[in-house]
Amino acid sequence: MEITTQEFKHCDLFKVNGRVDSATAPGFSKALENATNNGRFKLVVDMSALEYMSSAGFRALLATQRNCKRYNRGELVLVSVPARIREALELAGFTELFKTFDDPLEAVGSF
Repeated sequence: MEITTQEFKHCDLFKVNGRVDSATAPGFSKALENATNNGRFKLVVDMSALEYMSSAGFRALLATQRNCKRYNRGELVLVSVPARIREALELAGFTELFKTFDDPLEAVGSF
């Protein structure tokens, strides 16, 4: 798994490449946590290069979303969610918890 981060004026964009599974989810969670610890609560996760995400990755997304939405500080949104991962999110009932966009610019512009 590889994560690249771009910081914009109003939000941070995370591009996740590879697999987020039980071995890599702690690193994914840590990257998101570092942003919120630095006061950045408007986050965009670009999943276009994501091959697989396990339940550990979903937990990291959910925990970060809760942290971002606490006190109405911000939100975590998803971009270019691959079909297989979208199906898993739907089965878990997570699609109602996250806004999704097809284009990173649209997602960044939503803040």
